[in-house]
Amino acid sequence: MIILKSPQEIEAMRTASQIVADCHRELAKLIQPGITTMEINEFVKKHITKLGGKQFTNGYNGFEYETCASVNDVIAHGFPSRTPLKEGDIAKIDIVAEYDGWLGDSAWCYAVGNISPEAEKLMRVTKECLYIGIEHAIVGNRLGDAMAPLQHHAESNGFHVVRDLLGHGIGRELHEEPNFTHTGKPGKGTRLKEGMVFTIEPMINESTYRMTIDADGWTARTADGGWSAQYEHTIAIIADGPIILTAQ
Repeated sequence: MIILKSPQEIEAMRTASQIVADCHRELAKLIQPGITTMEINEFVKKHITKLGGKQFTNGYNGFEYETCASVNDVIAHGFPSRTPLKEGDIAKIDIVAEYDGWLGDSAWCYAVGNISPEAEKLMRVTKECLYIGIEHAIVGNRLGDAMAPLQHHAESNGFHVVRDLLGHGIGRELHEEPNFTHTGKPGKGTRLKEGMVFTIEPMINESTYRMTIDADGWTARTADGGWSAQYEHTIAIIADGPIILTAQ
């Protein structure tokens, strides 16, 4: 069942979402060669509290950290580590914060120092995919109308869209209906209605959409070791068009 949110509930979700957005604004200043993803995790933990929110992911289904930290070939759900990031890496940091029982969720991809032209293109195209999906997420469209142009943009640039990890509804729970892949066909999928709130979070890989899961049961990697990028926003569907609740 899809839970539609009232304008007041959407505004409450904006507060939680802006805590996440502020974490990302600060991380953009911090991430550089030599920092560890565990140090990033500790900063986010403290910053969420400083802003009046609560961390959410530590303890969620057994996950033990405040962030997912996914570097290079890790697609998503990576564990923070004490290994320093190095020049040329790309790091995806996924953050969820709670405020007054409502959640906000956003992942962002960061270049660590100077990166290769290939990595820069992967990041750029992935971010473009995010905003293409958001642009088409309007009342009356179906999810396929939003995901089809996103998929086309990735594939026309030689990249591949992960199928096995999903966008999802969000509210007082992290994963609500609808759940959907970032692929699709126009006219197919759930019809978008005013009051829907969900994430769009394309994960775009260099050379295959296939993935594997590490023995830890969480860390998702590309099947061939190619790199992956991800950008994610929490959005709300209203009559005037989508609102990006996690806008930075």
